[in-house]
Amino acid sequence: MNTVVRTRQGAVRGSLVDGVFAFKGIPYAATPFGSRRFLPPQPALAWDGVRDALTYGPTVPKPPYFPPFDVLLPEPVIAGEECLNLNIWTPDTGHSGLPVMVWIHGGAFRNGTGAIPTYDGSRFARDGVVCVTINYRLGIDGFLYFGDGNANRGLLDQVAALEWVRENIAAFGGDSSNVTIFGESAGGMSVTSLLSMPRAEGLFRRAIAQSGAGHHAHTPETARLVTHHLAELLQVEATPDALEAIPLERLVAAQIELANDVIKRPDPALWGEVLVNLMPFEPTIDGDVLPQLPIKHIFAGAGKGVEVLVGTNSEEYRFFTVPPGLVDAVTDQYLSTIITAYGLPLKETLATYRSLLPEGSRGDILTTIMTDQVFRIPAIRLAEAVAERGDTAYMYEFTWRSRQFDDRLGASHTLEIPFVFDNLHMPEYYNLLGDNPPQELADEMHASWVAFAKYGDPGWARYDLKRRATMNFNTLSEVVDDPHQAERALWEGRR
Repeated sequence: MNTVVRTRQGAVRGSLVDGVFAFKGIPYAATPFGSRRFLPPQPALAWDGVRDALTYGPTVPKPPYFPPFDVLLPEPVIAGEECLNLNIWTPDTGHSGLPVMVWIHGGAFRNGTGAIPTYDGSRFARDGVVCVTINYRLGIDGFLYFGDGNANRGLLDQVAALEWVRENIAAFGGDSSNVTIFGESAGGMSVTSLLSMPRAEGLFRRAIAQSGAGHHAHTPETARLVTHHLAELLQVEATPDALEAIPLERLVAAQIELANDVIKRPDPALWGEVLVNLMPFEPTIDGDVLPQLPIKHIFAGAGKGVEVLVGTNSEEYRFFTVPPGLVDAVTDQYLSTIITAYGLPLKETLATYRSLLPEGSRGDILTTIMTDQVFRIPAIRLAEAVAERGDTAYMYEFTWRSRQFDDRLGASHTLEIPFVFDNLHMPEYYNLLGDNPPQELADEMHASWVAFAKYGDPGWARYDLKRRATMNFNTLSEVVDDPHQAERALWEGRR
């Protein structure tokens, strides 16, 4: 069996372990530094001979996570400039016509990499799928807005990776006409952005958005505020040339300082809609790469014909409030401030969530409201947008609760990923999953994702505006109709 495959740029040598071929660190675009810094991705350069693709390639510039998330989400930092690279797992390089799944990692558009061990695609390859994970530019390099048509470089990197897949994946056994993109958190937001982008049209057939949908993009006005504050912080002009002269390490550190500044000075006049999502770096509605807010563009017809699977974890925001102890620090005043800032009626909102959480603390109520605002309601809106026009949409909710953090973490953000990849055996997620997470649930979720990639049907009823069928993934999974009717009604017209 051949571990050498020829791409359009040159030949690569992979490895064969337990019947799965792996090819790692393959450049899909040129090095994004020097004269290519802050520009759209350029084609990868060709090479002579056979290039080893045995280990993960360099990661893009990125800061470490804040404690305690640096321990909860360990991720590698791999030095080198060829950071726009991808990784491929395939059951057979001599095969043809296999479905392809391309994973887009999360990390608030500031962190993450396709080289995280939990994203190992061997189990997908075992089940007849060619799995691809990618890097894309993050933070300043990927999403800082300069105006004049210079925006969304990270999204353009994702498009370049998908174009590389279209041109080369057949050499690895894949079918370029049967590509499913899937991603979590900022990766799910990226999936939905791609669904709305003219430049991504025709590059994928199906899309899975996990814990991230179509509401996360800055207006140009807000994006300019972020750029202004960054330039002010660095004491330079807000131009690519000025930032290019700043040492890379300083730029990476400035991203942390900028995020801290948002928290320390939560003034809408300073930050605009950044205060809603608390992410300084997001895609920008530039009128070109991203014509509209993704969810609006999808409601208007963008992405028509693409089959969509979308969902969330039931207690997403507990990931952000429980480990750092914020859930116990919420006051009545702070809870009221957040509710008002979200444009919700105070008395009705408190009554709705207290009826849902009769024993819940102020922190529990706030965490549930923020789960709805950031994750659940945007996911419902995406399912509605796709179903409303008669396209195929499926919805899920992951409700298995982790016992970590004194049984308080619950079904929080990121927990579904090792179930989807069927990688519960990997140690990186122990701090979140604890001992003996249910393998039968991983078997079920992983099989559903594989079935969707192969056939466009994960195994339960399609979502429609009447029944709103939602697969509840737990140790005893079941389909539930309209599981969050009260919250959905409260947020109607507001999110």
